[in-house]
Amino acid sequence: MGKYKMHILICSGAGCRASASELIQNKFELVLKAKGLENEVQVVTTACFGFCEKGPIVKILPDNTFYIEVKPEDAEEIIEEHIIKGRQVSRLLYAATINKEVVSNAQNSGLHKKQIRVALRNCGFIDPENIEEYIARDGYSALGKCFEMLPQTVVDVIKESGLRGRGGGGFPTGLKWEIASKYKADQKYVVCNADEGDPGAFMDRSILEGDPHSVLEAMAICAYSIGADQGIIYVRAEYPLAIERLKVAINQARQYGLLGNDILGSGFNFDVEMRYGAGAFVCGEETALIYSMEGLRGEPTIKPPFPTESGYKGKPTNVNNVETFANIPVIINKGAKWFSSIGTEKSKGTKVFALAGNINNVGLIEVPMGTTLREVIYEIGGGIKDGKKFKAVQTGGPSGGCLTEKHLDTPIDFDNLLAAGSMMGSGGMIVMDEDDCMVSMAKFYIEFSVEESCGKCTPCRIGNKRLYEILDKITKGEGTLNDLDLLRNLSGVIKDTSLCGLGQTSPNPVLSTLDNFYDEYIAHIVDHKCPAGRFKALLQYAINPELCVGCTLCAKNCPVNCISGERKKAHVIDFEKCIKCGACMDACKFNAISIQ
Repeated sequence: MGKYKMHILICSGAGCRASASELIQNKFELVLKAKGLENEVQVVTTACFGFCEKGPIVKILPDNTFYIEVKPEDAEEIIEEHIIKGRQVSRLLYAATINKEVVSNAQNSGLHKKQIRVALRNCGFIDPENIEEYIARDGYSALGKCFEMLPQTVVDVIKESGLRGRGGGGFPTGLKWEIASKYKADQKYVVCNADEGDPGAFMDRSILEGDPHSVLEAMAICAYSIGADQGIIYVRAEYPLAIERLKVAINQARQYGLLGNDILGSGFNFDVEMRYGAGAFVCGEETALIYSMEGLRGEPTIKPPFPTESGYKGKPTNVNNVETFANIPVIINKGAKWFSSIGTEKSKGTKVFALAGNINNVGLIEVPMGTTLREVIYEIGGGIKDGKKFKAVQTGGPSGGCLTEKHLDTPIDFDNLLAAGSMMGSGGMIVMDEDDCMVSMAKFYIEFSVEESCGKCTPCRIGNKRLYEILDKITKGEGTLNDLDLLRNLSGVIKDTSLCGLGQTSPNPVLSTLDNFYDEYIAHIVDHKCPAGRFKALLQYAINPELCVGCTLCAKNCPVNCISGERKKAHVIDFEKCIKCGACMDACKFNAISIQ
């Protein structure tokens, strides 16, 4: 970037690409060329800035101004006003949701104030398809440092850092590496688990799209420390942009001698290949992932032996996920003490979360372990949309649970979330407001687990199906109070007897909603009402006689003739005949019809 006076960074993450960021890039380049500025101002495509709610995002350097919701037709105004005249285009600046303060510098926005970017350090700052930009930000220097250390010393640094696996299990990374290094074999493998499958999660995808070299460098460091020479990235086929950029990064690393034989003249050999997952959630479990890589059905196996002893092709195999690897080069460069100074006593460093749902600042964030849910939702996330009341946040995806207002001051780390009835998971965080139905949420996640179960073990295959059937019965107004005891008992059996993490954690959404929103289950069963109005079978339309003027529009639009009454007099609905289509409410011009 050195020879240019200014740079225009355009987000090319999946979300912004879907909103025409490529057209925006082309427009900027055309306007710059027309004004003779193409040699002074460089247009750079970067990865996700994290501010997904307000994309497409355009950032101007060196002043770090960021513009939101940019359209191709805005390019000429930005260049004319900002680049040439030095005046910010105020209409494209972000106004904070809570205090409406206009923010021009990205670092001053509420979304970024409490963040510490470690795994995401390069995302949004470099061109992910240019290895030289990665090298300019200390890229591959950590690998070079490792070659001056003994493999065991590298392992010791990772152990001292306190880094735990970011894929959901939270197993100490350095300990896993040490175990893999102890086994003697003619061949060992390093596997990157990029099979991110939680609903609402996009952390690993964004890292691969924005900083693929950090993962490649970390895999090489791991391979050096455990004595492996082959790496495999298992990535979801639904991530075409991540796959494209990984291919570019791998080829560039080979050209620069950073992958292949005798890397940096060290005598160490290591190369990487990719395998594609077909979207099976269970293949996020490391043994199921390995089976899939071997061309077999993706099913978990009984452990031990663990993959570190007998993994891919029966050889010692170390498996870490994308975010875990993305932390490694920084730990080597800045030291174990620096990393362990961030976070809590048992959960060191930072965690990337995909913040989604009914929250103002939807996007990708990275916060120190120990940050509270209140800080994430209200300070970073900007609070609940449309000024509505916070109801719950689901952490950990299908494996996690719902946390309520009483949990808002809970520090986010592995142990505190487990104690609260949820879990960290890979980092999905879905916020719900007062209009959300928690029974519906539990049903959604159980349905997901039913679809994604590999079917190998009976508790998961049959048990989750039975859980779904009970929840479906409740949402149809056919549930009984005995069903609540059955839900809890069956959930306990599934957790205790399932083979892998999918089944062992799948009942968590049911159990956490039973614990925290028992009254909603009672409303569905006893009152035959859904407080959020989500289920057709539990809806009941009523006409307010004080507002009804007897215009007869509701009766004329009712397809089953269940509304009766004289003209200019209040009408009534026959609930037994009503099919709950809502046509009467749509037709009423006096707001006299409501859902009870």
